[in-house]
Amino acid sequence: MMEAKPKKEPLIHITKRDVMPLWKAILVRVIAIAIALAVSAGLVVILTQKNPLEIFSAMFNGSFGTPRKILNMLQDVAMLLCIALAVTPAFRMKFWNIGAEGQVLMGALASAALMYFLGGSGLPNGVLIPMMFIGSLAVGMIWAVIPAIFKAIWNTNETLFTLMMNYVAMQIIQICIASWATSGSGVMGVINLNTKLGWLPDLFGQKYILNIIFVALLTVFVFIYMKYSKQGYEIAVVGESENTARYIGINVKKVIIRTMLISGAMCGFAGFLLVSGASHTITKDLAGGMGFTAIMVSWLAKFNPAIMVGTSFLLVFLDKGASSIAMECRLNESVGEIITGIIIFFIIGCEFFIRYKINFRSSGKEAAK
Repeated sequence: MMEAKPKKEPLIHITKRDVMPLWKAILVRVIAIAIALAVSAGLVVILTQKNPLEIFSAMFNGSFGTPRKILNMLQDVAMLLCIALAVTPAFRMKFWNIGAEGQVLMGALASAALMYFLGGSGLPNGVLIPMMFIGSLAVGMIWAVIPAIFKAIWNTNETLFTLMMNYVAMQIIQICIASWATSGSGVMGVINLNTKLGWLPDLFGQKYILNIIFVALLTVFVFIYMKYSKQGYEIAVVGESENTARYIGINVKKVIIRTMLISGAMCGFAGFLLVSGASHTITKDLAGGMGFTAIMVSWLAKFNPAIMVGTSFLLVFLDKGASSIAMECRLNESVGEIITGIIIFFIIGCEFFIRYKINFRSSGKEAAK
C-alpha cells in the first residue's frame, strides 16, 4: 500500500496573541492612524495636486480653526460620548443594542413635544426643563425595554429588533412633524424661538457648555457603575456566561431588562440635550447617525468609559477634518466621507493585529533544524 502523504502545513495561519503590552498596543494604533492619514493625503493629492501639508492643515483647521469650531467639536464629542456610554452596559452584557439611534430620537421627541405644547402655557423654565428631562428619560427607557422584554422572555434576536425600531422611531417623528409644522412642508422650525422656553441656559455666555459638563459627569458615573457597583459586576458575569450567572444565583432576565432600562435612559438623556441644549427642534436626522458611530466608539474603547473620551474625540476630529478637506479643496462632500471611511478602516483593522498574530510556514531547512 502507498503511504499517505503527510499534510502540508498551510502557508499562513493565524493565532491569538497573548495580551499585548499597553505601550505596544498604543504604538500599533498610532502607526495605523499615521498610515491612514498618509493614504488619505495621497488620495487628495491625486485629486487636487495640492501640497500634503496644506491638506493636514485644512484637517486641523476644521476642528481647531476658531473658538467656535472648538466649541462645536466638543459638543459633538460630548453627544457621541453620551450615546456610546448608553450602549456600553448592554454591550458589556453581550446584548447587541443597535437601536441607540431610535432611542435617542424618541427621547428627543419627548422633549420637543413638551417644549411645543407647554411652551406657551406660562410654565417657567424651572418647571418645564425638569419635565422635559424626566419625559425624555422615560420615553427612552420605554423604547429600549421593549426589545429587552422580548429577549428576556422569548429569546428574540435583539440585533434585528433594535435595528428595526430605529426606523419606526424615524417615521413617528415624521408623523409628529407633519402635524405640528404650520407651513405644511413637513419641516419643523426652531421651537419657542422668541421665548426660549425649554432651552437650557447658556453658561459663561456660551452655548453647549452645560451639555459638555453633563456628559463629563455622566462619564464618571458610568465608569464607577460599571467597575465598582454590584449591578456592574452582574452585567459582566452575564456577558461572560449566562449559565454561570444563573449558577451563582443571578436573575439573568432581570439583569437584561434593568440594563436596557439604564441604556434607554441615557439615550433619552442624549435626546434631551440635543433638543434642549443644542438644536431646539426635532428632525428624523437629529442624531446624525451617532447611534451607529457610538457602537464603534464603545467597541474600540473595550467598553471602558475613560478610553471612550479619547475615541470619541478622535472620530469627531477625523470626521470634521475630512469635511474641511473636502470643502477647502473644493471637492465633492462624498470625498470627506471616503476619507473618514479610510481612516476608520485602518483604526478598526489595527485591532486585528493587536489581538492576533500572523504566522508563516517555516521552510524545509528551518523545520529540519
